[in-house]
Amino acid sequence: MTRTHRTRRTAARTLLASALLAAAVAVPAAATAAPREASTGATAGGETMPRESRLVDDFYSAYIDAVAAEDGAGLATALRDFYLTPELRARLADREAAGHADGVLRAQDVPADHLVTPGHSGAGHTWSTVRLTWGSPEDPAYTYLTVRSDLATGKISAIREGA
Repeated sequence: MTRTHRTRRTAARTLLASALLAAAVAVPAAATAAPREASTGATAGGETMPRESRLVDDFYSAYIDAVAAEDGAGLATALRDFYLTPELRARLADREAAGHADGVLRAQDVPADHLVTPGHSGAGHTWSTVRLTWGSPEDPAYTYLTVRSDLATGKISAIREGA
């Protein structure tokens, strides 16, 4: 991938994240609190991705770009506020204070890319696997996170290491 392509992709993701945040502010609180219907539609690797996994993908796409940007701290915080439950944000803050690493990425660095794979659902939650790609395309290394989303709200409620 060329630097220009990555720059365009980063700009597009940042614009998408900004638009999502602007739309979230415009929606009345009553509408955002209502349970949403599960829907499918996005295709990743030839399979249909559930809405919650698409939201995890949207979050990680925008979050990685925000953390990588020189002036992206405010956007990264806004993304956390929008996509993560308050309880998870509090747990991440505690983890980050103790470990001096980003709790969402479980690292001090920023990954080069990510891939979200839908998992199973049950008890009001769904799980997705997030593969973070580190290093160069010629010599990639991967770490895996398991991300839990609440079916009623679509918010991310847990992140743990491993798949």
